[in-house]
Amino acid sequence: MRKISLYILLALFVYSCGSNAEGELVGVRSKKEWHSKKPLGMVLIPGGSFTMGKEDEDVAGALNSPARTVTVRPFYMDETEITNAEYKEFVTWVRDSIVRTKLALFSELMSDDTNIILPDYQFKNPDTSRMTPYQKYMMASYGSLGDINSPLQGRSLNWDEDLIWDPNDFPDIYYSEVMDSLYIPIENGIDGKRIIDTKKLKFKFSWLDSESAARNKGERKDFIKNQIVEVYPDTTVWVKDFNYSYNDPMHQDYFHHQAYNDYPVVGVNWDQAKAFCSWRTKNKNDYLRTKKNAITVPYFRLATEAEWEYAARGGLQYATYPWGGPYVTSDRGCFLANFKPSRGDYAVDGALYTMEAKSYNANDYGLYNMAGNVSEWTNTAYSESSYYIGSTMNPNVEITKNKRKVIRGGSWKDVSYFLQVSTRDYEYADSARSYIGFRTVQDFLGTNIEGK
Repeated sequence: MRKISLYILLALFVYSCGSNAEGELVGVRSKKEWHSKKPLGMVLIPGGSFTMGKEDEDVAGALNSPARTVTVRPFYMDETEITNAEYKEFVTWVRDSIVRTKLALFSELMSDDTNIILPDYQFKNPDTSRMTPYQKYMMASYGSLGDINSPLQGRSLNWDEDLIWDPNDFPDIYYSEVMDSLYIPIENGIDGKRIIDTKKLKFKFSWLDSESAARNKGERKDFIKNQIVEVYPDTTVWVKDFNYSYNDPMHQDYFHHQAYNDYPVVGVNWDQAKAFCSWRTKNKNDYLRTKKNAITVPYFRLATEAEWEYAARGGLQYATYPWGGPYVTSDRGCFLANFKPSRGDYAVDGALYTMEAKSYNANDYGLYNMAGNVSEWTNTAYSESSYYIGSTMNPNVEITKNKRKVIRGGSWKDVSYFLQVSTRDYEYADSARSYIGFRTVQDFLGTNIEGK
């Protein structure tokens, strides 16, 4: 009898462990704790309401940007425009991924049981002794650990072995053959030099058109969009944007030379900026997935037009410029931004072309160059009626078919009017310019920003 009673008590104890002791509704709680962490190089924009649009005295400007009150939610924003050095990290990752994939596939194609080609660059074979039951199931069912439509098919590239870039040090003819496919044709070389064909540096990414998925019926796959984007900036913009002007040094060196590492990247179109956001998200989350109990971060993206203007104002209502006042110089006569002052005296503000991304004074949110230096892509399509049809809560008129995308902030070649926080301008999504760059944002999850 005592033994039966003991079993009953034990059963009750086990049952109570699977629920709360008093049967109250306590909700599901994740074992992983979430703490919003500010990404490196970003600042927290607290969110709130503001008057968006032109002031009454700007009659022409108010036609497509009438003043109205809108509200945006909190988000993180890059304190500077994305720099050449930061964008080079993206380009380098794409380049190295392509080379390692080519080497691994070549090894797989050319090797046999008696002769292994490029053994140091093969795909990493999964350790079957350490496979989880799920991984064993995937291999047995699909012969893959991931996307069967990908060249990698879920396999891992070998990033441990360094790539060799000096042709004189190539280890064998097989390595040379793979690398040869990445260079420009030999007849296009100058002084015997061969360089990488930048048009082959392409990044493939996918995204879900959640807006269409929410409003239309269909399978999930019907709303998944796949894009392949050439990632290398168009350095010829320094020549094409200006007729009868000697800008060859900028064309040759601006993105390439380390002297410009901390300058904002230009020559990047809207799709390339979006691709960078996708890569930045992947880069961070791939790292987090290697950590136990780590939670992935929200997507990096371009700011909406409303978010951009709210951030540019720095918490100042009715300000003309990010620094607040109606003038582009300080009380000591110093210029407060990099633009085209004094009827075209470009150098009088301290810069002939662009300046370092972290130059001049930051606004009250800690954001640099929200006026001048380079204009910035946003995620909003340009329409004269945007302010009339857009919501007053997190407004964003994103019309996929509309290839005109809003750019904000003005640039080094613009007059001061385009530096005003409420001035709207646009460029076509497939256009790259020597005066357009971008910065990224990331959603802040939740609304409590105390102590963040």
